[in-house]
Amino acid sequence: MKPPRPVSAAPRVITRALVPVLAAVALAACAPDADGASAELDTATATPVSARADAAPPETSAPEAAAGTVGGDGSDIVLEVLTVQELGGAGLEGELACSFSEDGAEGPLLHAMGVVASDAPALGLVKVAGYMEPIRAPGGFDGMTRNPTFTGQGKTIRIVETGPAIGGGESPPRPATLTYLRADGASRTFDGQWQCGP
Repeated sequence: MKPPRPVSAAPRVITRALVPVLAAVALAACAPDADGASAELDTATATPVSARADAAPPETSAPEAAAGTVGGDGSDIVLEVLTVQELGGAGLEGELACSFSEDGAEGPLLHAMGVVASDAPALGLVKVAGYMEPIRAPGGFDGMTRNPTFTGQGKTIRIVETGPAIGGGESPPRPATLTYLRADGASRTFDGQWQCGP
């Protein structure tokens, strides 16, 4: 009967040497990074994915389109000037009118008409990306004279006066903003003048 061979200590030494290394790698994979989230490791290089040069940039919260539109799907809100022909053919009824125009523009971005001392809504128009769209505001003409809110399909439009009347006369314009709020959460504010009267 042969005596048993002596067991080599080398495998045990190597195994014991690898235990701390494996523990450190496991702890690094589970450890939270600076903002408290667990770090994701690249298995090929054992480096955090966020530290790689080819890592995708973080997503932004809401897209922003050019020309002042914020939120929504990122598409721009485009209001166009209403022409004399478009206003004449719109068939708006009422005793007096209000309109919002940008400074120096040849026509209004919003035009509405209403009856004085009436509960019937004032009716108006805006031209959005080439399309004429009807809007309305409660309270007839009187309801339009101070910071009115117009509504229409998929939109809300708020007029806010921002200063005293400019000049004199029966119906002087007042500096104001028009804020167009779209149903998808997009909005855009225009600076200009709000004028009501004959």
